[in-house]
Amino acid sequence: MIEGSFFITKGGRSLDQHNLKETLWTKSFIMLMAGNLFVFMSFQMLIPTLPPYIKSIGASGLQIGLVTALFSIGAVFSRPFIGYLLEYKARKPLVIVGALALMLITVLYPISQVVVIFLLLRFIHGLAWGWSTTVNGTAAVDIVPNSRLGEGMGYYGLSVTIGMIIAPSLGIYLFQVTTFDNLIYISVALGVIAILLLAIARYRTPEVVEKTGKEELKFSYFGSLIEKTSLYPAFVTVMITFGYGSVVTFIVIFGEERGIDQIFLFYLFNAIMASLSRPFAGKWFDRRGPFGLVLFCTSLTFIGMWVLSFAHSNLFIIIAGTLFGAGFGSLIPTLQSWTLSMTPPHRRGVANGMFFSAMDLGIGLGGVVFGILAQYVETAALFQISSFFLVIAIVFTLIEARRGLMRSRRTASSQ
Repeated sequence: MIEGSFFITKGGRSLDQHNLKETLWTKSFIMLMAGNLFVFMSFQMLIPTLPPYIKSIGASGLQIGLVTALFSIGAVFSRPFIGYLLEYKARKPLVIVGALALMLITVLYPISQVVVIFLLLRFIHGLAWGWSTTVNGTAAVDIVPNSRLGEGMGYYGLSVTIGMIIAPSLGIYLFQVTTFDNLIYISVALGVIAILLLAIARYRTPEVVEKTGKEELKFSYFGSLIEKTSLYPAFVTVMITFGYGSVVTFIVIFGEERGIDQIFLFYLFNAIMASLSRPFAGKWFDRRGPFGLVLFCTSLTFIGMWVLSFAHSNLFIIIAGTLFGAGFGSLIPTLQSWTLSMTPPHRRGVANGMFFSAMDLGIGLGGVVFGILAQYVETAALFQISSFFLVIAIVFTLIEARRGLMRSRRTASSQ
C-alpha cells in the first residue's frame, strides 16, 4: 500500500469524517490497555535482570544469550496454535488463561538455581508469553474501530512500550537494592493485578469468528505461523528487533563495564519520550501510512544505538534513551499497525501472532548471536555492529515504498 492510500480506505472502509469519529476510548479498551500494561510490567522487569542473575550462578556468555533465545523460541513455537484458536474461539477465556499462565510460571523462578533448569523454565515461559501477547493484541484489534486502527493500536502500543521501558528500570533498581526472590514476588503481584483488570473488560469477537466452528477449519502449523499478505512488515520487524536484541540483553552488563550507576535512566527517558511521541505517530500512520514513519523512527533508533555505544556518563544515557523513545518506542505499534492493515479480519489473529513472533525471533536471535560475539568484542562494539541491521530495515522499507508507489501508478493508469 502506498502512504496516501490509508487516507482513502483501510480494510475496505472509507475514512470519511463520520468514521473518524467512531468511539475509541471505551471502558473495555481502557481495561484491556491497563491489563496488558501490567502483563508487560510483570514480565519486562525480569528482562534486564535475568542475564546478570544467571551469570551470577555460573552461566557462560552463550548461556546468557540463551536466556533470551530459548524464551523467544518458545514464544514463536506456540503462536501458530494460538492463531488457530483465535479463528474460532471467543477472546476473553484465551486472554485470562494467558495472563494466569505467565503469573504461575514466574512463581517458579526462585527455585531455578541450576543453569539448565533455569533455561528450561525460560522456554516454558516463552510458550505462555506467545499465547498472551497474541490473544491480547488480537482482542485489542477487535475492539478498536477499523477507521482508527493506527491511532487505536498506537495507544494500545503504549501499554506494550511503557511496559517494555519502565519495567526494566524498576527491575534493575530492585535487583540492585533487594534480593532476586523479592523481585519475583513483585513481578507476581503485578501479574495478579493484570488478571483482575483483564477480567473486567468486555471483549468483541468478530462475527466471522463466532460463526466458524472448529470442524470447519483444518489446522496447518505453517498456515497459522505465516500470514502471506503481511510478510514484508514482519521481515522488517525481524531486522529491527534483531538489532535491538543486543541492547535488551547486555545494557545492564554494559553499565557495569562503564561504571554507569544510573543505567535505569535509559529506560526512564525512553518511556517519557515514547509516551509523548506515540499519539502523533498513530495519527501520522492513519493519514499517511507506514513508510515515512518507519524510516524516520528507524533512523532515530540507529542514532540512539551509536550514542549509547559511546556513553561514559549519565548524560549520554539520557540522550540515548530519549532517541530510543522517539524512535523504537513508536516503531513497534507502527509495525504492528502496518502488519494488521494488510490482513483480512478473520486472519488478524494469525497476523498478530506472526508480528510478535517476528519481534521475539529478532530479539532472540540477537541475544544468541551477540552473546557469542560478546566473548570476542566489547559490549559497546556489539551495539555498533547490531545497529547495521537497522540500516537493512531502512533499505527494505524504501524498496517496498517504491513498489507501492509503482502499484498505485499502474492502478491509476488502468482506471
